[in-house]
Amino acid sequence: MKQIFCFLFLALTLLSSTVHAVELSGNISLQSRGFFSDPLDSNQHNHYNSFALEPEMYHDWDDNQQRLTFSAFYRKDQYDDERTHADIRELAWLKVFENWELTVGISKVFWGVTESQHLVDIINQTDQVENVDGEDKLGQPMIRFSTVQDWGILNAFILPGFRERTFAGIEGRPRPSLIINADAATYESSDKENHIDYAIRWLNHFDEIELGLSYFSGTGRDPEMRLTGATLTPHYVLIEQAGLDLLAIVEDWTWKMELISRKSIAQKYTALTGGFEYTLYGLFDSATDVGIVVEYLYDDRDQLATTPFQNDITTALRFALNDTQSTEILIGIITDLDDPITASFIEASRRIGDDLKLTLEARAFSHTVAGRPLYEYRQDNFIQADLAWYF
Repeated sequence: MKQIFCFLFLALTLLSSTVHAVELSGNISLQSRGFFSDPLDSNQHNHYNSFALEPEMYHDWDDNQQRLTFSAFYRKDQYDDERTHADIRELAWLKVFENWELTVGISKVFWGVTESQHLVDIINQTDQVENVDGEDKLGQPMIRFSTVQDWGILNAFILPGFRERTFAGIEGRPRPSLIINADAATYESSDKENHIDYAIRWLNHFDEIELGLSYFSGTGRDPEMRLTGATLTPHYVLIEQAGLDLLAIVEDWTWKMELISRKSIAQKYTALTGGFEYTLYGLFDSATDVGIVVEYLYDDRDQLATTPFQNDITTALRFALNDTQSTEILIGIITDLDDPITASFIEASRRIGDDLKLTLEARAFSHTVAGRPLYEYRQDNFIQADLAWYF
């Protein structure tokens, strides 16, 4: 992957110097992550530094009816060899026809409306070494057909190549106490990573309501973990997933919901995330807007759920200062309604001048219970700062 990344980056850099219409942008960032407690494993560290590069290029031609898009990601981590990685986030050709579009290549697609987790978002694999929140995604090979009609927006996908999830190495942190041996991953399908997946999504607006319906059939992005000796081995099963996402804006209220029904050969379950965000505009006659976020997270597998969230509630405050530096702050806590487990988070960002952006993040896991997913991270409360230069 690194060799492919370097070749494509150099090729497109050369192209950008010879073709005026090619647009080059991106960012270079420095990251520092510090932990408040000593690690459970002596192979881990209390402080990590890293460097990341995210170049982006695109070129339009044929009266803007065709576009070539390229974006990549590279991170060099101080200690974790698994977090030192490169990925092509996008390398795709887009062709616009009279009433439909065709995209071929590697691309990223996001589905979802809720704040706490994105149940319906299933096209791209999670880049788990980037952050435990699951927001970072790997590029996905795809053929995508899109059309906009009076009856809604329809997207159909053929996904010919599977991407395995990334996991922290022996020196990485945070991570489970047992090392995940991603190189030994197994599959239910005999085609393994060459299994062809399919997906379709319909989206439409009804006045203040946005409704999305989706269906996916193929290799699930969330692996099961199997104990193999002293390590964990990811096992990827075939699944079918039907999803619904709903967004409704009524005056100062934004109502959100994501609902999925997923089945595999071994089980079938339903999960839901839903709630609201109420916004107080111009708080105390200032320019600051404050959003109050409340969401409920449910998984009918209960204690057998592979995620930490099966009967939880998220409460958060979102501050948008609406200043020239675009300062934003999100402070929240996810509370388990069955046990006294909490996961707290702070996310803040602010531009510095025209080209720099500072991002701060903190996560803490409290009152964790043995046998539950967050227990593995009981010593891994951390604070992280990123300083990015955009070009």
